[in-house]
Amino acid sequence: MAGYKAPDFNERTAAARAAKQAALDKLRAKPAPDPAAVAARAEARAAKEAAAAERRAAKLAAAEAEKQAKEEAKRARAEAEAAEATRAVRTEAELKAARDARYAARKARKR
Repeated sequence: MAGYKAPDFNERTAAARAAKQAALDKLRAKPAPDPAAVAARAEARAAKEAAAAERRAAKLAAAEAEKQAKEEAKRARAEAEAAEATRAVRTEAELKAARDARYAARKARKR
């Protein structure tokens, strides 16, 4: 029984050349794509891209609407706080007037 004989450089290059030629022959034998199928795939891809763009636009519009709603809520909260501060100032002034009235009544009773 003969031992293993390692291929030399010439044998390896010949095998590579044969494999490359076989791959090229296989590629050339492949039929050309059907123009109708190519057009249908391009049309489907364009429709998919349009749907994705529409979804992105809807998402962007929803985000913008949410941002506007948050800003409006923040503005309303600030106005409510300002109104509460104004009421608190009036309340303090009313408390002072009531305290002064009690003080004056107490002084009047002592006389």
